[in-house]
Amino acid sequence: MSEVTQKQMVTDVFVAGARKGWNIATHSTIPNILMAFVIMKALQITGLLDLIGTAFSPIMSIFGLPGIAVTALLGGWLSTGGGIGVIVSLFDSGAITGTHVAILAPALCMMGSQVQYTGRILGVVGIDGKLIPVMMTISIINACVAMLIMNLFV
Repeated sequence: MSEVTQKQMVTDVFVAGARKGWNIATHSTIPNILMAFVIMKALQITGLLDLIGTAFSPIMSIFGLPGIAVTALLGGWLSTGGGIGVIVSLFDSGAITGTHVAILAPALCMMGSQVQYTGRILGVVGIDGKLIPVMMTISIINACVAMLIMNLFV
């Protein structure tokens, strides 16, 4: 027997894709970015943001970044959307410049959402638990190398 395949109309495919996109945005992306803005504001109000910036200034200066930029990396390590939210918040407040954003962007892509994806992906596919710290470390090293390279070019 031959199966009859029906072609979907382009508009139906578009609407289905739009629904999926809306669900991703409302259930994942927007909450992560909103969480980042709230955490950044709480750190700013409590004065912890300044302390973090001062404490990490020597390390982050290696990459041509202010110490406070470490919050973007930590936020991105938890969730890429959160890291983006932190970067936008820092940029909006004037704590970092466009050049700093350019240095941070590749690092965020290389190590973003490690904590979030460890359970979602690596645990599900059966990666040996001993390898997860090694995989995370490699991504963090790659991110540091990317920031060094970006600092040379921007």
